[in-house]
Amino acid sequence: MKRIGVVGIVIEDITHAKEVNMILHEYADIIVGRMGIPYKEKNLSVISIIVDGTSDEISALTGKLGRINGVSVKSALTKA
Repeated sequence: MKRIGVVGIVIEDITHAKEVNMILHEYADIIVGRMGIPYKEKNLSVISIIVDGTSDEISALTGKLGRINGVSVKSALTKA
């Protein structure tokens, strides 16, 4: 069953931004939209993505992102 949700990503170590983007590209088929904001004053980036996929697909995406040092990930999904 597919679910819709939002995934928030905070990249505190900008050197890992390329790795984050590679993972997002890998899951492009479940990403509906994306907004990224570089916060130069704090030397970090914030990315918000809208996803439409199965729980397993979304969990795999957030799991891979969460294993990157200097990257924090949170998600909120529809219940049904």
